[in-house]
Amino acid sequence: MSDPDDDHRQTVALFRHGVIADLVRLPPGSPGITAQLQAKASKDYTIPGSRRTRVAPETIRDWLKRYRRGGFTALLPKPRADRGQPRRLPDTVAEALIAVKERYPKLSVRLVIERARESGRIPTDLALPSSTVHRLLTREGLMVSKTDAPTGVDRRRFAFKYAGELWMSDVMHGITVGDGQGRRRKTYLIAFIDDATRVVPYATFAFSENTVAFLPVLKQALIRRGIPERLYVDNGANYRSRQLALVCAKLGVALIHARPHQPQGKGKIERWFRTVRATLLTQLTATDTASLEALNRRLWAFIEGEYHHTPHRGLDGNTPLEQWALVGDQVRFPDAGLDELFLFEVKRKVMNDRTVSLNGHVYEVDAMLVGETVILRYDPAVPPSRPLAVVHQSKPAGQATLLDAYANTTVRRDRPSWRLETDTPAPEPLPSRLALGAFANHRNEEDA
Repeated sequence: MSDPDDDHRQTVALFRHGVIADLVRLPPGSPGITAQLQAKASKDYTIPGSRRTRVAPETIRDWLKRYRRGGFTALLPKPRADRGQPRRLPDTVAEALIAVKERYPKLSVRLVIERARESGRIPTDLALPSSTVHRLLTREGLMVSKTDAPTGVDRRRFAFKYAGELWMSDVMHGITVGDGQGRRRKTYLIAFIDDATRVVPYATFAFSENTVAFLPVLKQALIRRGIPERLYVDNGANYRSRQLALVCAKLGVALIHARPHQPQGKGKIERWFRTVRATLLTQLTATDTASLEALNRRLWAFIEGEYHHTPHRGLDGNTPLEQWALVGDQVRFPDAGLDELFLFEVKRKVMNDRTVSLNGHVYEVDAMLVGETVILRYDPAVPPSRPLAVVHQSKPAGQATLLDAYANTTVRRDRPSWRLETDTPAPEPLPSRLALGAFANHRNEEDA
């Protein structure tokens, strides 16, 4: 008699082999294999033992690697760890677990197990995996919070009236794209959305989600759609940076951080991210994911060509651009000098050789700043060969230029200027070797 578990594992392995059957004969690294994986991932499948209908490209690639290493056997799922053991919980144990969860609905699965064991109704030698208890409680409908139950949290729906009264910003984990060096890297979609109109001031995919990647996106949003009164952001490290707080303070923007573990306040931008996943990411081609630039071109073609012209139920049937035309006449735009405002600032102490370091590069500053602490103002997006602005004691102190150690071999060293000191007199110059020789000859002549 066949084992049902073995039959299921073979069924899964056969399904996996059917997906990769036309790829196993291709040698590793064959051109076009990525496009074939993307095409397979876009299809719907009937997956044995699962309700899902899609398979990710990386999962298919993993199946292909496993088949090349170990053949059909490598495609078999791992056997269950509890094989040969009874999987049905005794009725008394199940009743004890359910009773604890009904009495304390906010307890986690782990705490439910601990409380049930403390009651003495569960044998001490009985293993209770969290997954098993979770399935039991889910089947009894105890893992779903009741929507009509009082929570004590006031989450009223809100909507501002005019454009620019509130912007929301968040980051969505994106897909992988080529980085121009034969590798693929994960992307992050950094986006802003206007609360009153649902217009996206700016959005772009980037290879990171830190402050250095976030601030250029904010800068472009300001240039395109003006300065908001409030900026509602997540609670992550890039949103808690001092640099972002300085920029918002200088622009007169109220920076508001969402409370931890309460994403409901960012519902509008989360809804837009869901639209991006369902409408844009499912239609990307291999050309769109060949590079970060190609992906962002496709993103803006979607935003300007489709999203901004689609009627929105929350806007009484208006499109985002139509709503902006109705309520966007009070938006103020930044004055000149926005580039200066977005410069990063770091403190550095000037070494004895009048150098400072920044991001792995060495720069030279004025010799009068040796031993002083200065502020370097720079744009991370420009090449390191560009001079940096130097500030000392809140005043401009020249520029920091990239060190050229070889060129310094032919440069005459500057002597310190004693006139800069307050009351210290300049020392007498030391006699040269030639002058000492002439003085010695004169004394010898007098002695003779």
